[in-house]
Amino acid sequence: MLDNLGWLQPVLIAAAVVFVLDLIGNMISFSNRIVNALTTALVFAVIFGSLIHFKLVQLDVTQLPAPVDTTAPAPAPAAP
Repeated sequence: MLDNLGWLQPVLIAAAVVFVLDLIGNMISFSNRIVNALTTALVFAVIFGSLIHFKLVQLDVTQLPAPVDTTAPAPAPAAP
């Protein structure tokens, strides 16, 4: 069962990073909500971009191969 949870670690790491970045963005608060949202987005972009640039975080997206059809083919119709 735990073999299928390989996706959970990157999600938890990303959630922790987003939490810290949002905390930093909210500490730099302004009276305007739009400016607050832009500040949080800017802090996220700078720090997350730095993590990727210095290879502390890797975003490797791989495509799984298509499943192989293992059923036997239908028999050919008999010739008349």
